[in-house]
Amino acid sequence: MHRTPLCIRIIGVPGLPEIKPGDDIAEIIVNRLHEYNISLDEGDIIVIASKIVSKAEGRIVDLNNVTPSAKALKLAEVTGKDPRLVEVVLRESVKVVKAVKGHLIVMTKHGLVCANAGVDVSNVAGRRDTVLLLPEDPDVSARKLRKRIRELTGKNVAVIITDTYGRPLREGHIDMAIGLAGIKPFKDYRGKRDLKGYILRVKRVAVADEIASAAELVIGNGDEGIPVAIIKGLVYERGDESASLLNMKEEKWLFK
Repeated sequence: MHRTPLCIRIIGVPGLPEIKPGDDIAEIIVNRLHEYNISLDEGDIIVIASKIVSKAEGRIVDLNNVTPSAKALKLAEVTGKDPRLVEVVLRESVKVVKAVKGHLIVMTKHGLVCANAGVDVSNVAGRRDTVLLLPEDPDVSARKLRKRIRELTGKNVAVIITDTYGRPLREGHIDMAIGLAGIKPFKDYRGKRDLKGYILRVKRVAVADEIASAAELVIGNGDEGIPVAIIKGLVYERGDESASLLNMKEEKWLFK
């Protein structure tokens, strides 16, 4: 059986200015698309690095204004981290999963299990006393951006907000989806047949995470200055489910 070749395009959007609190990210993105003659089509996926969303939402913290709690001071001794940073991490968390020298793994209010609750210093202010938090609610942020882009362009697109994380038992980092709008997080093969007719029972592909990682190939994590990518030509299932569905429930953890 002959299959039609599939092709997707990943286009980095350059030239975005430094994002400031209160900026209209959607309008800035649309303006840059016009400037670089990049068309936005129905069904495109706009992948946005969480850092610029957080900056627009004012999620910037000056550690000089943070007073560490007793718990933060104790964890700072264990991890060797700045007590003020530890305090900010605790405020963004619901549970400490692991604290050892050099590492503080927590479960965030979003349900993410990650280092330092996603609190970051890179590409923020160029110094260690100014940190950036994750968006308050990445799903809400994604929905607002999707709605605003539709107002500006008339196009019905999907939006994925991403952040960079390590993975259990794997070296290196990848980008993952932490906020969604207009796209389902999984491609579900359960109940479908494979090429040999076998009925698949467990396979659910985390397509939103795959898209986030693919977009990172053009977005980067250093000085690339490309915090937005457009995905074209990908067939996906539309929906308004939360990115939190990608977070494995603790009772399913096999390794602790």
